[in-house]
Amino acid sequence: MIYTVTLNPSIDYVVEVEDLKLGGLNRMTRDLKLPGGKGINVSRVLNRLGAENTAIGFLGGFTGRHIEDLLRGEAVRTDFVHVADDTRINIKLKHGQETEINGQGPKIRPEEEEALMRKLSALKQNDVVVLSGSIPSSLAADFYQRIIGVCRATGADFIIDTTGEPLKQALASRPLLIKPNHHELADLFGVALESKEQIVAYGRKLLQEGPRHVLISMAGDGAFFITGEEVYYANVPSGQVRNSVGAGDSMVAGFVGTLALGGDALEAFRTGVASGSATAFSDDLATRERINELRPQVEISRWS
Repeated sequence: MIYTVTLNPSIDYVVEVEDLKLGGLNRMTRDLKLPGGKGINVSRVLNRLGAENTAIGFLGGFTGRHIEDLLRGEAVRTDFVHVADDTRINIKLKHGQETEINGQGPKIRPEEEEALMRKLSALKQNDVVVLSGSIPSSLAADFYQRIIGVCRATGADFIIDTTGEPLKQALASRPLLIKPNHHELADLFGVALESKEQIVAYGRKLLQEGPRHVLISMAGDGAFFITGEEVYYANVPSGQVRNSVGAGDSMVAGFVGTLALGGDALEAFRTGVASGSATAFSDDLATRERINELRPQVEISRWS
């Protein structure tokens, strides 16, 4: 079973206006209300790919109930801890550009933390836990390390898609996959990466820190997959970018979902790139049909 962990979910309220007038009246041309949070995004795409999974984390209040209703409507399995405070609403304002206004999220109480840890204690060998997104300020900075400790004790694998110190702390525990983009990779090492050769060099260096696979996304410039002694490069399909939210999460879902369904690592890489592109070209997350349409356009070559 794949479990996705979202510590600070949201309702993503996507609002489109033709011309934003600060200080004046603006009328929407369109709006969408979507279940948000990186782990939830992964679960939704996994579900569309037919990979069995369960979304867990913290949900609260009327906003949390709405997220569960939306996920149930897509037949996504959930097992969230219900908290006292309301889950946040994030505003994605599209006006030629995209402006994001993200809520802080609920305060997580100690008994709510422990309820999640009890759920995780039931993990089994060969389960995969996807840890996605930042740690809310109300939780200790080492909260992911606590979850990783449970994974190691139960024999479960884990994937981590976050940034900064929580990612650095996780590397020695040998995650199955990490997926920085090229900007996040540069930030990890405090360098400027100005060429693909440099990106590969630091990707190899990151692999030596412990993870078994490294996926590096570079938006329209393609992606690298680094595993063992091998480095592979994939182009991205051509299309009009409509949505920047969830493309990286879709890439993670395409990768881990393909492995869970019996595919090999290179096919997982191909599906991951197709899934990320399918989301980028859509208003919401990738559908199976769009992923299948784009997959043949992803060409993988060994990087030398």
